[in-house]
This record gives sequence, structure tokens and C-alpha cells, in this order.
Amino acid sequence: MVIRYLPRSSSLRTAALAIVALALLPTTVAAAAPAEPAPPKPPAAFPPDLLDRPGVQIRPGAGAPDVPADVSALSWLVADARTGEVLGAHNAHRQLPPASTLKSLFALTALPHLDAVARHKVTESELSGIGEGSSLVGVEAGRSYRIADLWRGVFLSSGNDAVHVLAGLNGGWERTVRQMRAKARALGARDTHVVSPDGYDAAGQVSSAYDLAVFGRAGLSDPEFARYCSTPVAKFPSGGLSYPIQNTNRLLTGANGVTPYPGLLGIKNGYTSHAGNTLISAAQRDGRTLIVSVMNPQAGGGYAVYEETRSLLDWGFKAAGRVTPVGSLVPESERQARVQGAAPAAELAGHSVEPDSSAWPAALLAAAGAAALVAGAVVVIRRRAMRR
Repeated sequence: MVIRYLPRSSSLRTAALAIVALALLPTTVAAAAPAEPAPPKPPAAFPPDLLDRPGVQIRPGAGAPDVPADVSALSWLVADARTGEVLGAHNAHRQLPPASTLKSLFALTALPHLDAVARHKVTESELSGIGEGSSLVGVEAGRSYRIADLWRGVFLSSGNDAVHVLAGLNGGWERTVRQMRAKARALGARDTHVVSPDGYDAAGQVSSAYDLAVFGRAGLSDPEFARYCSTPVAKFPSGGLSYPIQNTNRLLTGANGVTPYPGLLGIKNGYTSHAGNTLISAAQRDGRTLIVSVMNPQAGGGYAVYEETRSLLDWGFKAAGRVTPVGSLVPESERQARVQGAAPAAELAGHSVEPDSSAWPAALLAAAGAAALVAGAVVVIRRRAMRR
């Protein structure tokens, strides 16, 4: 047996190459870096319970205007439509009958399920059960209507007859009620209880200025909803003819001597003898959009709801940037997701994301790879030296 010894120079080259191989490895695999502590959560932008308190809630800063003294509504709210921040409110969560402003929630619920260009022939049964004294657009049994025509009947004429037909197409009256309740909860509107989708007075049917503002803000984000609610005048079919219908929101049309509000976008008004006058409005000015909801003014007659809304819109545009928000129309879960930098659920749909619970498996694999690389280099060098 012959024993061969490597020259000293070969041994040195082997060691040197092994050291070089280790040096070329990324420094991050030498050891797993400890997880960084989570950053502290920023303080809340506003006390979370202010809107739960009765009375007027405002946090004025330097130069903030006073709340208009002529507002007599039992409940009202002013908010920024883009951010959802509430600039001011009065009895924001007081539960009151909403009248036809509840049709905004009905539209949010049923619009996505009905094709606007489709046609439907109305039956007698679809027009049964309409409450006495309801506002009507003039839907007739036996006639065919486009779904878009029926929606204009809802938004412009507040037609309970159109609501009954659309609710039937949406799966029926009771199913629509259940869907509206679920939609309200999904939007964070916890004061609303739906009994009749058209807003007709019913025992236990309530909403609040907060919830109505939530519905209005959600509606403006839907182009179809926004187009209907801001339409001042349209034609409604009647056989081979048609007749004009006008939006009952007088701040939009200027009807009955009410001065139109500049930049008004709609949204929905309502009235019953039990609910009084109710109104959800939105207006744009200087790149800002405000939402105002007003429920049951106690003074000034039937048009007081429009003038009090006007005063609150004027106040809101002056107060923006001069008051600290007292709340938000954005649900708490969504606000927390924004604070933590998480993407909205809709953006994550269809993607499977598994959390990386530990960095140690990756570090161990990297270390094993490094050892194999060094061992392989040593074997190759020795074989070459033995050949020589």
C-alpha cells in the first residue's frame, strides 16, 4: 500500500478556497435575525364614544364657525364623504323612523343584482300590499318596464310601487328585508332595523342620522347609484308614451321656491306623518364632498329639512380643516386595517397568503447548503492534486 501526501501548498490552497467560499455566502444566512417588535399603534384620531353621547358633538379649533342656531332636527350629522370623518353631529345614533331615506339602503342592496337594461312585465301580485297614502310613480300591472325606469321611479318619485316590483325581482319582500339588514351590518350601520324596504312606517323600523350618512356615502361610491340620485328630471313610460317625473329633493331641483344648493349631488329625501321629514344630501365644493343627514326638524314647516341641510352644508364647508373629527363613518375593522397597513379584503380575494411563522427553517437550509458547498470544493481540489 502506498500512502501519498499532499504537498503543503495544496493544503493551503484547500483551506484558502474553503474560507473564500464561506465569505461569499450571504451574511443573512449566518444566523436568523430576531423578529423586530411591532411598532406601537398610533393614538385614535378621536375619542370613540363621542358620537354615542346625546347632544351636539363638535371639537372646534382656531377659526371654527359656530354650529348654525336654526337647526331644530332631532338628529343630524355632517361628514367628509372621502375620508368618512364626522365633522359634527347631534344625537348621531338616536334611533328614529327614516321614511323614504331607507330606500337608499334598498338601492345599495338590490342594485347589484338587477340588470338595468332588462325589461319586466309587472303583475298584479307585485303591486299588492302597498301602504295607504304611499308615494307612487305610476307603475301599472300588465305593462313592461326597463329596470332602469323603475329605479328612476324609486330615486326621483320615491315610488313605493316601483320598490315593490324591484323587491319582487330581487327574490321577494322578506328576502329583501333580510338582505337589507345584512347590508346595514356589513356597512357598520348598527342603528337600523328594516321592516319595510320602501321606508313606509312600520312598527320597529328605525335608523339614525349616522346610519343614513353611511348609506349615502356608500351610494356615492357606486356610479349607478350616484347617477340615479343626482338626476333632477326624467321621463317615465306609460304605454307608448311617457311623462316627466321630477326629483322630490328640492335642494336639487329648486322646486316649490326652495333655492337649489350649488354643487348638490342628491341623495334621498323622505316623509311620513310618523317620521316627519328626513333627508340625506351630498354636495361638492373646492374639491371636497360633504354628506349631511337630517332627521325630523321640529320647526319651520315642511321645507325646514332643506333649509337646515343648507345651513349644515355651509357650516361643514367652512368648518373643514378647522375642527377635529368626532368620529368616522368607516367601520372600526376597516379603520384598524388601514392603521396596520393591511390591504382591504377585496384586494386580497383570490390570493392565498400564508404567514411566515419562523425564519429558522430557511436559515438551517442555508447553513446546510453552505456546508455542502465547502465540502464539494475541498473534494474537487484534492482530486486535482492527486492527479498531479
